[in-house]
Amino acid sequence: MAKSKVLLVLYQGGEHAKQQPKLLGTIENELGLRKYIESHGYELVTTTEKEPAPSSKFDHELADAEIVITTPFFPAYLTRERIAKAKNLKIAITAGVGSDHVDLDAANERGIAVLEVTGSNVQSVAEHAMMTILTLVRNFVPAHDMAVQGKWDIAGVAKQEYDLEGKVVATVGAGRIGYRILERMIAFNPKKLLYFDYQELPPAAIQKLNDASALFNGVDNIVERVEKLEDMVSQADIVTINCPLHDSSKGLFNKELISKMKPGAYLVNTARGAICVEQDVADAVNSGHLGGYGGDVWYPQPPPKNHPWITMRNPYGGGNAMTPHVSGTSLDAQERYSKGVENILEEYFNKTYNYRPQDVIVINGDYATKAYGQR
Repeated sequence: MAKSKVLLVLYQGGEHAKQQPKLLGTIENELGLRKYIESHGYELVTTTEKEPAPSSKFDHELADAEIVITTPFFPAYLTRERIAKAKNLKIAITAGVGSDHVDLDAANERGIAVLEVTGSNVQSVAEHAMMTILTLVRNFVPAHDMAVQGKWDIAGVAKQEYDLEGKVVATVGAGRIGYRILERMIAFNPKKLLYFDYQELPPAAIQKLNDASALFNGVDNIVERVEKLEDMVSQADIVTINCPLHDSSKGLFNKELISKMKPGAYLVNTARGAICVEQDVADAVNSGHLGGYGGDVWYPQPPPKNHPWITMRNPYGGGNAMTPHVSGTSLDAQERYSKGVENILEEYFNKTYNYRPQDVIVINGDYATKAYGQR
């Protein structure tokens, strides 16, 4: 009798994975879970071949896989068409945070559970967003490029270099990551911290920020919720996107919304690439309306070679800060989401199904907020 199959999709680590065994998110190191999975009588199949094609190993192996594990950094897109062909699929696990690569409606129709490791990367992404904001505001990338080229044109960099102190910083989404960015921002003595969210932060969370600002900067009432997104972006010097991708946030930052932003403002996106209309962002950077764009996320991932974010440039010497979705996959985060996947598998293998509620996206044919309590 054939063993049940776990299908794991990860990126190629190559020599890096050999040099650094903590790179658990690579195909070579397999989240450190091969022995654990095989000890439960399952066959583990791993692949990097995730793109739809007649020869795709992912599509071939998916046909009889019971469990699929993938990451947000190198996602295998579980479309409705693929789910229809996965006759044995029972559970799809995201090693990390964000399951927008799964057609959740199709998963619900089939009764396929979708889980992720909520909270595994919040500090990692918040730190990356802070780094990106500073990189943009201080115009670090053009300065670095100049230095390593052996050039010395201080005015060419300084003409687009600012301090973060005294600026208005705004976050779209004030959840686990967005709130941590607001916390970390206090140390830079901003003029104001704004947030846009479907619900207000708890009073204790707001008070914590205000107390910290009053203590360190002598400024009280630093944080403010803005109910209209257009109003918020029009006030902000820096806007950071920290909301999930769903129907209402897809393409949210389009030409119209970006036009409401202050000329020269910076936009940072560590959430999902599809929240921004790629050409509209590129046009705003190329025209100089945006001082710069810091993007860690793309759509699709990896992006095609002709993606407009690769070649966009601010005409006045401002820099962009692009990275290949590494914000949530530091070595510390990899350890956390690998352990989180193991915990989910433990509940599944033992048929106890006592998952952490915050990890459940859909289960038993319904969304977690209905079927498994509030997230």
